[in-house]
Amino acid sequence: MSRLNKKIEDLMSAITFAEAGELETARQMLKEERRILFAVKNGQIDKKALRYAINTCKRIGAGLDIMYLISDGSKIDSKLKDFQLELEKEGIQYRLMKRDGSLRQEIVDYTDSNNEVLFVVIESSDDIEPEHKGNERRLSESWKNLKCPLVVVTDGA
Repeated sequence: MSRLNKKIEDLMSAITFAEAGELETARQMLKEERRILFAVKNGQIDKKALRYAINTCKRIGAGLDIMYLISDGSKIDSKLKDFQLELEKEGIQYRLMKRDGSLRQEIVDYTDSNNEVLFVVIESSDDIEPEHKGNERRLSESWKNLKCPLVVVTDGA
């Protein structure tokens, strides 16, 4: 209910700005914040996954949340620093978040508490924890309960 109240309040504020002739301000107030979560582990950053995240953000006008799993004492991968420079050059708003837990659990926790995340982009790895039943590969139950779509980018090999 409080989310609905917030939307109504934002709508009323935008109407006030529009009536005062501040149309651009009104548009910005009504624009929902859309974000994509890009989750990577230290030392496992794939250029295809990075490129996919950038292109998607540009195409849909979304910001990017970068969840970077790093073990204590490790430095940020140079590919990630280059990626940040490219995001700045492209004008894509981003947030870098360092985490140290399980990739799967950190993603689930983050998407549970951030409704503006449209989908999650990860690179294909053992961390997605597929379950095998005969010849079928299925994602574990926790991935199925994810609040948004999961996009797995493979290296195409």
